[in-house]
Amino acid sequence: MPAQRRHSRETLRPVYDMSHKDSLDRIDLKILQALQEDAQIKNRDLADQVALSPSACLRRVRDLEERGLITGYRAHVAIDRIRAATIVIAQVSFDRHSVGRFMDFDTWATHTPEIVESLRVSGHYDYLLRVVVSDIHDWKRIMREMTERDFGVEKIVSNFLMEDMKPFAGYPLTQNSPAR
Repeated sequence: MPAQRRHSRETLRPVYDMSHKDSLDRIDLKILQALQEDAQIKNRDLADQVALSPSACLRRVRDLEERGLITGYRAHVAIDRIRAATIVIAQVSFDRHSVGRFMDFDTWATHTPEIVESLRVSGHYDYLLRVVVSDIHDWKRIMREMTERDFGVEKIVSNFLMEDMKPFAGYPLTQNSPAR
C-alpha cells in the first residue's frame, strides 16, 4: 500500500516505495506480457495462452488492475498520418532545484496538451519532455512560456524526432527477459 504525502500545493497523492516489489507468479507475468503485446486480446484467447479458465483469467486481470500493476490500456496512434506534427524531445534544466518549482512545472506540463510525456530524471538535465507541435513556431511558443514563467528553467535543449526506430513496446518483466 503506498504511503501518503501532503504538500501545500496539492492534495494527498500516493508515494510508492520503489524498493517494494509486488508478488507475482509466472502466470501473472505471462498475463502482463500478453497484454503488453496485445491489449485487445480477448479474455478467452488470453486464458488459453496462460492455461487458465476464462473466469480465473479475468479474475487475475482484474486483480492486477486493482493492485495498480496494469495502469491503463491505450492505442498507439500514427499522429503523422492524422495531422501536421513535429515531435520534440526536450531536455530541460533548472537553475535551482526546489520541490515547489518542480511541482509548479509538473502542474503546468500536465495542463499543457502539447506535452505528451514528462519525465523527471537525474543527470545533466532535470526533465525529458516529449512534445507534439504543429511546427517550429509552435515549439518556440511553448519554450517561451517555459522560460517566462517562474519555474527557474535555465536551459532547454531541443531535439527533433526524425524517425522512431524502436517505439516503446512494453517493459521486460523479468531480469532475464530476452530483448524485444
